[in-house]
Amino acid sequence: MPKKVGTTQWRRQRRKEYLEKKEYRYYIFCEGEQTEPLYFEGFKRLIEDNPIYKDMVLIEIEPCAAETMRVIGMAERYVRKNGIDRGQVWCVYDKDSFPAKDFNGVAERADKLNLENPELQYHAAWSNECIEFWFILHFAYYISNNHRTDYVRFLNDKFAELNIGRYQKNMENIFDVLLEYGNPKLAIRYAKRIVKEGKGKMPAEIAPGTKVYELVEELTKYLPEEMQKQF
Repeated sequence: MPKKVGTTQWRRQRRKEYLEKKEYRYYIFCEGEQTEPLYFEGFKRLIEDNPIYKDMVLIEIEPCAAETMRVIGMAERYVRKNGIDRGQVWCVYDKDSFPAKDFNGVAERADKLNLENPELQYHAAWSNECIEFWFILHFAYYISNNHRTDYVRFLNDKFAELNIGRYQKNMENIFDVLLEYGNPKLAIRYAKRIVKEGKGKMPAEIAPGTKVYELVEELTKYLPEEMQKQF
């Protein structure tokens, strides 16, 4: 059988043509394989269903199954491999028990990369100590620096109070649950207040805290107008 010629080149050309149609581009690299990707898939689904922006916005979500500095390293390799030179690259990761220097290092590395190309900007959407803290803020102004098990316990108690079962990692409908039963607008306000109160501190020193709200605010701009009011 004759060998096909130019398949890779054809695919690259098709991808280039596809990207040229997209005015706004977001590449989201998640430390976790499911919890964070499933949450942001909620935004992706609604944006792609929005007739105003569905052909203008590109959202690619990449589960990394890697921690802190490895997340941004994988993002850099992805950018190089695919010849990406425009858009926003977001690294979504947790502090957990990883060293402070690695946790802080992602934001520091992003700042350095951003000097290389103003059209391609990296962002650190960290959570200290885990993404569940961002979920909690949909229900309460929570400032206790507890272990992630305490955050999960809080969510379980809240879910039971609302009669919506139990919180579980890797919930496929976590975005919808937070939207229906929580308050995203308050979550953003609370997260901003906590980060503001930690002004001058490194990410690892803001405990608890999260900058996931920055990515949420970016994606909210492309949601249907009536839904934007919830954020």
